[in-house]
Amino acid sequence: MKAKHLLLTALLLPCLSVVSAKPHVVSAIEIPQSVMPGIIANYYTDIESIERVYIFRQHPEYFTRMRQHNDQVLAELKKLDFGSMSVSDQADYILFARNINSMNVNLGEKMQQYRLLEPSIPFAVTIVSLQQQRRRGKYLDAATTAAQLKTVQQQINTTIATWKKQLPSPSLQANAVMVVKELDAGLANFYNFYKGYDPQFTWRVTQPYKDADKALDELAELLKTKQEDKSSATDDGTGIKGQPIGAAALKQLLEYEMIPYTAEELVKIANREFEWCDAEMRKASQQMGFGTEWKKALEKTKTNYVEPGKQPELINRLAEEAIAFLEKNDLVTVPALAKEAWRMNMLTVEQQRFAPFFLGGESILIAYPTDEMNEATKEMSLRSNNYGFAHATVFHELIPGHNLQFFMNSRFKSYRECFYTPFSSEGWALYWEMLLWDKGFHFTPEEKVGALFWRMHRCARIIFSLNYHLGKWTPKQCIDFLVDRVGHEPFSAESEVRRSFTGGYGPLYQIAYMMGGLQLRALHKEITATGKMTEKQFHDTFLHENTLPIEMFRAIVLNQRLTRDYKTSWRFAGALK
Repeated sequence: MKAKHLLLTALLLPCLSVVSAKPHVVSAIEIPQSVMPGIIANYYTDIESIERVYIFRQHPEYFTRMRQHNDQVLAELKKLDFGSMSVSDQADYILFARNINSMNVNLGEKMQQYRLLEPSIPFAVTIVSLQQQRRRGKYLDAATTAAQLKTVQQQINTTIATWKKQLPSPSLQANAVMVVKELDAGLANFYNFYKGYDPQFTWRVTQPYKDADKALDELAELLKTKQEDKSSATDDGTGIKGQPIGAAALKQLLEYEMIPYTAEELVKIANREFEWCDAEMRKASQQMGFGTEWKKALEKTKTNYVEPGKQPELINRLAEEAIAFLEKNDLVTVPALAKEAWRMNMLTVEQQRFAPFFLGGESILIAYPTDEMNEATKEMSLRSNNYGFAHATVFHELIPGHNLQFFMNSRFKSYRECFYTPFSSEGWALYWEMLLWDKGFHFTPEEKVGALFWRMHRCARIIFSLNYHLGKWTPKQCIDFLVDRVGHEPFSAESEVRRSFTGGYGPLYQIAYMMGGLQLRALHKEITATGKMTEKQFHDTFLHENTLPIEMFRAIVLNQRLTRDYKTSWRFAGALK
C-alpha cells in the first residue's frame, strides 16, 4: 500500500469486530463511527513494510525514509475533522500523533549521532551501497566487488587501530556498537544472496568477504571489551552499572506519559503514601502482639513459608481464592477461559538475581530456592516469598491483575498496544492491591503485614529510582534504603535494584506502579461515587479500552471533549503539602 493512500484507505475499510468492540459504558450519547483504529493499524503495517526493505535501522537512509513517512501521515492527520470525532477517537488521535512526533525526535537524535560517528566508519558507505544494489538484484562485477571489499577490510583495520588508542566519545559508543552489528548483518545478507548463484562472484568475492567479515567481528569485540572495561570503573561495589538519565530527561518522560507532576512532587506523594503504610503497619503489628514495633511483626511474617517443593501448590490455592473473592463481590468479569488458561513456571537462579519475587502476565513466574543457591541465599528466598507476601501478590500477577488484563487486551481494541504504558499495566495490578485491601481481602494481621510490605515497597521504588536518576543516590544507597525502610532481605533488595537499573526497564517503570494505581483509585471514586458506573462496569470498561494513559481513559469514560494539542493536566493525587 502506498503511504499517500494510508488515511483514505483506513477511512474506507470497515473496522474488525475485535477493534471496534464497544465497552460497557453507561451513556446515551450517540458515538460517531470510529476513524482512528484503522488509521493506526494501517500505519504500523506500513512501518513493517518499510523496515523489511531498509534493514540498516541506524543509518541515515532509514532515518530519512521514516521521517518522510511520518511527516506525510502527520500532514494527513491534520486534514481530519477532529471536532466531529468521538472522544475515543480524539484520545487515539492525540496519542498517535504523540507517538509519531516522539519517533521523529528520536530519529533526529540518531541522525546527529550517526553524523558524528560517520568519519570514523568510512567502510559503512560501501557496505550500505552493496546492500542497496542487492535489494533489487543488480548484477555486480565480481572483480570490482572483490576490490571494494578489500578496501572495506583495510578501512576497518584502520578504524580498529584508531579505536584501540582512543574510542569515540562515551555518548557515541553505544551507537557504534549497534551500527557495527547492523553492518555485519547487512554484509552477510548481501554476500549470501549472490554466493552460489553467480560463479564469478563465488570465486572472486568469497575470500575478500570473509576477510572483511572477520575484521568487522574484531571491531565489534573491541567495542564490547572497551565498554566493559569502562563500565567497571563506575561500579560502587554492588556490580550494578546502570546509567542515571538526569532531571531534564525525567521531565520529558513524565510529560510523554501524561504525568503532570515533577520528580520532587512524586517523591512527596510517595512519602505521603508511606505515612499511611506506617500507620497501618503499626495497627497490624499491635494485633500480632508486637506493639508499634512493626519490623518485629514483619520478621514474624517472613518466617511463615512453605517448604521447598510446595510453593506452586500454595500459589494455585491463592489464585483460586482471589478469583472466588472477585466473583463473590461481583467486581469484574472473569471469562471462564481466563480462569482455565493461566499457567505457572519457576524462575531460575539467574532470573532471581533480577526478580526475587513473582513475575507475571500470561503465566506466573515463581521465585523460590533451588539446589544451585548457597544456604544463605536459599533462606532469604524462602523468607522473601512467605505466605503473607504471596497472599498480596499472586492476584497482582494473575487475576484480576496482569493475566486478566493481557487476556482482555488481546481481544479488545488490540490496535492500542502501540500506546502501551506501565502506568496502565502496572497501575492496574497495583490498583487491585489497594482495592482488595479496602474490600477486606486481607483478613488476618499477617496477611495485612504482607500487603503493607508491598505497598511500602511501591512507595520506596518511587523514592530510590528518582533519586538515582537525579544523580543523588548510588545503587548501594538504594539497596540500603530498601533494607532499612521497607524491611527487605539483602538478597531481594539487591535483586530489586539490579532489576530497576539494568533489567531493561525504562526509568519511570518503577514509579508507574504506585502512580498508575493512584490514578485508577481516584478515577474509580470519581466514577462510582456519582453512579455513572458500578464497580464491575468500571473495571470491565477499563479492560475493554486496552492500554493507554489513564488520563485518556478518564476522558473517554467521562466523555470529555479534547483538543488536538491537549496537554496533561489531571492532578489525580490531590493537593500536596
